[in-house]
Amino acid sequence: MTPTHTSAEALRFPILLADIGGTNARFALLVDAYAEPKLFPVVKTVDYPNIDHAIQDAVLDKTSVQPNSAVLAIAGPIDGDEIDLTNSPWIVRPKVLMRDLGFEEIVVMNDFEAQALAVSALPETGREQIGGGMAREGASRVVLGPGTGLGVAGLVRARRMWIPVAGEGGHIDLGPRTGRDLQIWPHLDRIEGRVSAEEVLSGRGLVNLYHAICTADGVERRHADPADVTEAAGLGDAEALEAVRLFATCLGRVAGDLALIFMARGGVYIAGGIFQRIVPLIEPELVRDAFEDKAPHSALLREMPLFAVTETMAALVGMAAYARNPRFFGLETSGRRWAA
Repeated sequence: MTPTHTSAEALRFPILLADIGGTNARFALLVDAYAEPKLFPVVKTVDYPNIDHAIQDAVLDKTSVQPNSAVLAIAGPIDGDEIDLTNSPWIVRPKVLMRDLGFEEIVVMNDFEAQALAVSALPETGREQIGGGMAREGASRVVLGPGTGLGVAGLVRARRMWIPVAGEGGHIDLGPRTGRDLQIWPHLDRIEGRVSAEEVLSGRGLVNLYHAICTADGVERRHADPADVTEAAGLGDAEALEAVRLFATCLGRVAGDLALIFMARGGVYIAGGIFQRIVPLIEPELVRDAFEDKAPHSALLREMPLFAVTETMAALVGMAAYARNPRFFGLETSGRRWAA
């Protein structure tokens, strides 16, 4: 079994779709090119020793359909036959999955490549616009999503194909912007001296912000979990609410940076459950204003649309679009496609 290289080569149905994050694993079966994906209950990665056991228990033991192929979206860099997840102890071994679970072929992509593919296939009901701007047909797009980490990917159109561009954009530097930021930033947790976007815009990042605000104001820290910070913000806790609002502002800032990098006239999409949970606690203008605050290019940003992804299984939507018609997508599969 060796990796193949043709991204447009069709996969054999039925196809297992798997979106594997640091915390949750989501599965679906695509029986044929015309069917809607059959979804399975979301499982926690911590509940299984590896992806092999999760697929067997969460999917194969729950259906009589034996998938011939699998498309896996993994939260981590894809390099070689053993793929480590960034925020989970799981190691994905495609050759072992083929041997033990009966797959004839496996394609592996980055989880935010899958989110980028979703941006090409989301229905209007799967997104909600924040502020003004109008998407240009065929123009570049960007998706970012705070979760266990901060995922980032671009989507560009060339040669009649959508081409996902994955990277580690969540690890760009994030500096203070206002006087209040200057009070808070010295107290943020750092990695080798630097504050990356992911250290602010993730589950642990929300807690990081909350703790830094408490330290800056000399207030006792009362919450150590992102869900607790969000809940406290909803109940009027001043430090928690400021953390949530600053989180939203920083998310808008980073979204605007990425919009400029990709010249995303097709739109910038914010995915992930964390943003959906904090939306009721903020004014959308907070995110939009930070998104447009990009002098000398504020006018350019005002033309670009910003969307919240409301489809909870967006990555699976994107993977299904790819699985049905690989030739429509310029997904690089060299070293990432295994066939018997």
